[in-house]
Amino acid sequence: MNSEKIKVGITHGDYNGIGYEIILKAFEDPQIFDLCTPIVYGSQRIASFYRKHLDLPQVQSAQIDEADNAKDSALNFINVVGDDDQPNPGQSTEAAGKAAFAALERAVADLKNGQIDVLVTAPINKANIQRPGFQFPGHTEYLEAALAEDGNRALMILAGENGLRVAPVTIHLPLANVAESLTSDLICQRLVEFNDALIRDFGVHKPRIAVLALNPHAGDNGLLGKEEEDIIIPAIAEAGNSKVLAFGPYPADGFFGSGAYSKFDGVLAMYHDQGLIPFKTIEGSSGVNFTAGLPYVRTSPDHGTAYDIAGQGKADPQSMRQAIYMAIDALRRREVHREIFSNPLKKLYQDRGRDN
Repeated sequence: MNSEKIKVGITHGDYNGIGYEIILKAFEDPQIFDLCTPIVYGSQRIASFYRKHLDLPQVQSAQIDEADNAKDSALNFINVVGDDDQPNPGQSTEAAGKAAFAALERAVADLKNGQIDVLVTAPINKANIQRPGFQFPGHTEYLEAALAEDGNRALMILAGENGLRVAPVTIHLPLANVAESLTSDLICQRLVEFNDALIRDFGVHKPRIAVLALNPHAGDNGLLGKEEEDIIIPAIAEAGNSKVLAFGPYPADGFFGSGAYSKFDGVLAMYHDQGLIPFKTIEGSSGVNFTAGLPYVRTSPDHGTAYDIAGQGKADPQSMRQAIYMAIDALRRREVHREIFSNPLKKLYQDRGRDN
């Protein structure tokens, strides 16, 4: 990152969903251009279709060939869509899936080449995007394969304006396979990754992480399951050896129902819905999906394509707007963190007598 404005790469996602609507609405306020230079990987033509169809305010835009040519105070577009592609709001089509992958592939290449500083992804349809090059259950797994270094794993963190941050140990996995996939090593690894992200990306000093149980009532001393005793509790203890302040395991229903989550900086859930259902209920439209564990910053709105309201002008841009802000903030925090720890002072030791 340099002194210039941050270049935010935005993939258009499935163009038959609400992606273009929330992107255009997010940039209706010209003040956002003071914070960043946006580059949309998609189609200026399709963006114009949605602006006119939804009767949205005009946003200054520009067609460019390379991210390096992005113009300030404009919504820049790099075209990745075929000339024959036509939006069909609310419908899943092969062409939309192809265009979604093309946008993601080009944006990731530009991110790795340093042409954009952060990546924000609009929602995709996980079914129609499947093709050679994308055979993953979601963005997170694709980005882990494309961007992770040194054997690191991507960690999904859902973060909201009210301070709730939830990370699932397993992500897009059938519920029937969750229990057999949990190991103490995996949970400990996730705790360490979560702890590092809270410090580096969210600026939390000595984060406190709550760990949810897998079984109802945290297993009731083995009556309802032994994963807590055999897997989760040992993982919490092992993470403590890495100076991670982790507590639990807590039964999920009482933990969220009592408001206990407000006492922690992060919550580690065992599986996707265990964490995301209460998160979305509590945070509403302000939630953001943040991908930790990568050498690059990536965020996304915490909702899907919303075919049921696509093209109707009902989409709330708050999550997209917050995703952009969070990406900018995380990049700045990483830069500060890097500067602080790049040349740490050597510790000085001095022998002292008992009286001192």
